[in-house]
Amino acid sequence: MVSQEPHFELRLASSPEDIRAVQRLRYEVFVAELGADGALVDHEARLEADRFDPFFDHLMLLDHRRAVGEQVVGVYRVMQEHGAKAAGQFYSEDEYDLAPLKSSGRRLLELGRSCVHADYRGGTALMHLWNGLADYIVTHEIEILFGVASLHGTDVAELAAPLSLLHHRHLAPEGLRPKARAAGYQDMNLIAEDALERTAATRALPALIKAYLRLGGAVGQGAFVDHAFNCTDICLILDTALMSEKHRALYARGRGI
Repeated sequence: MVSQEPHFELRLASSPEDIRAVQRLRYEVFVAELGADGALVDHEARLEADRFDPFFDHLMLLDHRRAVGEQVVGVYRVMQEHGAKAAGQFYSEDEYDLAPLKSSGRRLLELGRSCVHADYRGGTALMHLWNGLADYIVTHEIEILFGVASLHGTDVAELAAPLSLLHHRHLAPEGLRPKARAAGYQDMNLIAEDALERTAATRALPALIKAYLRLGGAVGQGAFVDHAFNCTDICLILDTALMSEKHRALYARGRGI
């Protein structure tokens, strides 16, 4: 994948060293910055890992102007159905019943662990990752994208407005609507639609979630409160067949960035 900014390189991880570099950035963002934890998190080595990493493809953005060992500045991990079969499940299935998606007969791709180094937020790094994802989607003829996306924190009262907005305005069609599992289930219908301040609620949504919604994304039923990761998750679904021609062009713009 060739970038118009020659100091950037976008590629899939291809070695154990690459995976460790990905996990190192994830540690800085999810653990050091956002307070997450997990059974396989290595605090001494500062690596954020889980048992699913070997079954995902890891899209990584490198800035070759940085020192060796610190060049990975953006990551996105993606898993196709054969990866989920090898892992025994999709990552999201710990939190959501994915039966509607798995029985759809459509080609699925699970997305997760997307993050960008703090120094690169607000610049072109996220767009590079999205363009690389677009290339991957076209190459593998993916039809439905899905994955859990997080709102920081587990205080549902503080998240009531954005969760309610998602419930009232962005529920997925019933035939493609996963449901949060009972262990962490949180009803998202917390504020009546006519009492909701939509502008403030929209502003409270993370940028990544808003980006998926602009592309035509929708959400599953209920949120899942994840205390270990210090977040409240929603399940995002994007059916590429329902995207507008303008938005579909993002996923068909050819190889590279």
